[in-house]
Amino acid sequence: MDLKLKAKNKIFDGSNEVFSHWSESTQCEMTFSIFLPKVKQFREAPTLIWLSGLTCTEENFRVKSGVQRYASEMGINIIAPDTSPRGENVPDDSSYDFAKGAGFYLNATQPPWNENFQMYSYITDDLLDIAKNNFSVNTDKLGIFGHSMGGHGALTIALKNPTIFKSVSAFAPICAPMQVPWGRKAFIKYLGEDEQSWEDYDAVQLIDHQGWSRDILVDQGLDDEFLEEHLRPELLVNACRENGIDIHLRQHQGYDHSYFFIASFIEDHIQWHSERLI
Repeated sequence: MDLKLKAKNKIFDGSNEVFSHWSESTQCEMTFSIFLPKVKQFREAPTLIWLSGLTCTEENFRVKSGVQRYASEMGINIIAPDTSPRGENVPDDSSYDFAKGAGFYLNATQPPWNENFQMYSYITDDLLDIAKNNFSVNTDKLGIFGHSMGGHGALTIALKNPTIFKSVSAFAPICAPMQVPWGRKAFIKYLGEDEQSWEDYDAVQLIDHQGWSRDILVDQGLDDEFLEEHLRPELLVNACRENGIDIHLRQHQGYDHSYFFIASFIEDHIQWHSERLI
């Protein structure tokens, strides 16, 4: 696959690089960033895939989170893709929580979205192939994490691919999209009216149906304006407890839904994944 280097910056002795490429899954040009710590020269560092939330691009996490310092110290690659397909030929919607910037990390089945909005396949096929073939990625040491819509994506992708992803965590995830407005709006447009098909992209349903053999870390700010209507972490906790899954839900007074929250606890997540991947 032909990668086009768009930006490269040295940071904390590592390299933060941005690439674009054609995606067979989304049928458009896609962009991702990757942080490569200096230790990559010592072969096959562990890798984390970060999935961002609504309205974001690949840029938000690399610019706002401060992750590079901790990834450099612990010797971990960080890959951050865009949140949706983009381009003049990609259909869009006027609302912030659907279409461009809001791909929900699923494979759409309904027109006109099904031609391009194949973000689940993009992450699990295209992006992983790029990581394996172009960077020093150890396929036995992969983890995934994300925020909000991206937390939903991280949880569902890990649950559906337990042999690929050995660790998963999330900041303020949409825990049960079938039961909240953000999720239901996206699912009915992307997947149609058959709610049984939605279960493949709902973390609570996936836990009930197939479980998870490892632990899960979730951080949630208690001043998050979306907590009660859209996020519902208690539903994820209940599902995990009912299925014997070890979940660590950490709730933080005074923190909202922003990258200030993510930056405050990103070191903990990198350390948590590092302990499970190294």
